[in-house]
Amino acid sequence: MRVATWNVNSVKQRLPRLLPWLDERRPDVVCLQETKLSTEAFTALLGEELGQRGYEVAVAGEARWNGVAVLSRVGLDDVVVGLDGAPGFPHQEARAVAATCGGVRVHSLYVPNGREPDSEHYRYKLAWLAALREVVASGPADAVLCGDINIAPADADVFDPAAYVGQTHVTAPERAALKELLDLGLHDVVRERWPTERVFTYWDYRAGMFHQDLGMRIDLVLASAPVAGRVRAAWVDRHARKGAGPSDHAPVVVDLDEAPDGDIGPVVPPPSARGTGRKARLPQAKN
Repeated sequence: MRVATWNVNSVKQRLPRLLPWLDERRPDVVCLQETKLSTEAFTALLGEELGQRGYEVAVAGEARWNGVAVLSRVGLDDVVVGLDGAPGFPHQEARAVAATCGGVRVHSLYVPNGREPDSEHYRYKLAWLAALREVVASGPADAVLCGDINIAPADADVFDPAAYVGQTHVTAPERAALKELLDLGLHDVVRERWPTERVFTYWDYRAGMFHQDLGMRIDLVLASAPVAGRVRAAWVDRHARKGAGPSDHAPVVVDLDEAPDGDIGPVVPPPSARGTGRKARLPQAKN
C-alpha cells in the first residue's frame, strides 16, 4: 500500500499538477492539506476526476483557507471530520480528517502554523497538538499521521538552525509537543529510514530557496509500530516541487509491504544544490 501526503497550497491552483501526479505515482492513499476549498467546492472540482481513478474521498473543507482530505482506493471507513477536543481560532478550522483505509487509521493533518513564538496563534498551535495527542492515544494500534505538521523535528531538519532563531517551527515547546506524539509509539519513518541524509519537504517560494536547497522538513509521516514495521520505502518526491506552478511543499511517499519503485531514497531527483557554505537568511526574517 502506497501512502502519500502533500500540502498542495490550493488544490484548485495545483490541479494541473495533482492529477498527472496521481496517475504517475499511483498512491493508494493520499492525504492532502491546505486545499483552500469548501467541501462542496472540492467535490465539484475533483469528485468526478478522483472517482474515475478509483478514489473514495473524505474532505474537511474551508473556503479560502486550510482544508484537508483523504483519498483512498483501499476503502474509506469510519470517517471523522475535525479533531475532538481541539480549540478553535476562534472557531474550529478545517485542519483534520481521519478514516480507516486498508485496515490502517489514517489522519490527514494541517497543524496550525503558530505565526510568532508566544503569540495567541502559537498557544493555539500547542493546544491543538495536545488535543491531537489525546485522539491518537485513544485510537487503534494501526495508525498513521500524515501531513503538514509545521514543526521541524530537529536542527538537522532545517538548512541552517541559526537562520531560524526567533522563528516558529523550531522552538522547544513545539518540538516537545511533537515528542509527546512520538512517545505514544509513533515512528518518524522518513528520518528513521534516512537518519543522516539532507531531507527537506518545504522551500519558501521567495529568494530562490528551492534552487539553493534552503528548506525545512515539516511534512511528516508518523506511523505506529505495526505500520512502521511494514515500511519498505520512504521518500520525498522532490520532482513534484520543480517546474511551473508547484506547491511550496513536496509530497512525502511511504510504501508499505512492497516498494514498486525500489527504496529510492529521500529525494527524487537529487537536490539542486548541496548547500553553498554561505550564510542565508529567511525571506521573512526581520532586520
